[in-house]
Amino acid sequence: MTEQNSQDNPGTLQTKTSQDGHWFRYVLETMRPHQWVKNLFVLAPLFFSQAFWHTEPLARGVAAAVLFSLMAGTVYLINDIADRERDRQHPTKRHRPIASGKLSVRRAKLAAWVAGFAAAVGSIALSPYFAAVVLTYLVMNLAYSKVLKSYAFVDIGIIAAGFVLRVVAGALAAGVFLSEWLLVCTFLLACFLALGKRRHEVATSEECQMKKTRKGWENYRAEQLDVGLFFVGGLTVAGYTIYALTASLPDQPLRTRYTPFSSPLLPVTIPLVMFGLARFFQLSRLKTPQSPTERMLRDWWVLAIGVVWVGALLALGIE
Repeated sequence: MTEQNSQDNPGTLQTKTSQDGHWFRYVLETMRPHQWVKNLFVLAPLFFSQAFWHTEPLARGVAAAVLFSLMAGTVYLINDIADRERDRQHPTKRHRPIASGKLSVRRAKLAAWVAGFAAAVGSIALSPYFAAVVLTYLVMNLAYSKVLKSYAFVDIGIIAAGFVLRVVAGALAAGVFLSEWLLVCTFLLACFLALGKRRHEVATSEECQMKKTRKGWENYRAEQLDVGLFFVGGLTVAGYTIYALTASLPDQPLRTRYTPFSSPLLPVTIPLVMFGLARFFQLSRLKTPQSPTERMLRDWWVLAIGVVWVGALLALGIE
């Protein structure tokens, strides 16, 4: 059977998949483990409260990141089940396991139930407050999958809110200080990344005449997204600059036994943030099948800037 015939007859592939012993690999692929790097935001409060080297909060933070990844994988399964018909019309998404028929809908639903239940039980065991945030993340993404993703710019706000929930969840799980500026910077950065991804998707859909694969894309304009990228990128740099300049101020109210991150040299990291955002903006304008959020995970400039930034914060945070 040729690839074209396989796409035209997904039911045939699903029948074949029922005899395929590699279905677990397709489940894992659908859960997008390469995207779980986003859940490092769960560890951000741990890092910025200088509790990263303490065993108890570190263990709880890592457990929270794993559980959040499991719930995120559940969301990806649910989304791909719901979007399988539209994905089959997309030039790249049609190769996803469910859309292509490599993974049957029945097995995908079973995997979603198992993964979601395991994440829920583990979250409750770790912390009821953490579990409440994880549940909120799940409900929000179900609403996003069913309705909200069809509304331009509302979907970007939902994506950004998901990153904020990751940060809040990490602070609640580990019991560490949570800076308001960390929440602000996280929301703005997530908006910037989401705008860049939409910019790339709109350009790709226009070039391939594939706008019908996603309701709501017709309400996006490349020019509007470019303006949004410049505006939100500027706000992100401004937010991080304010945080860097005020992080060393004394008399900050301590909410836990761990102290918030502070250093008079933190402003030296501001150019790294600017360079990182500028590089992502370049990636968002490249006409390639991969989205800029995927390319940034393999881009040497972004990786180098990220390593230097983390290394600088570690050096500045050592007491």
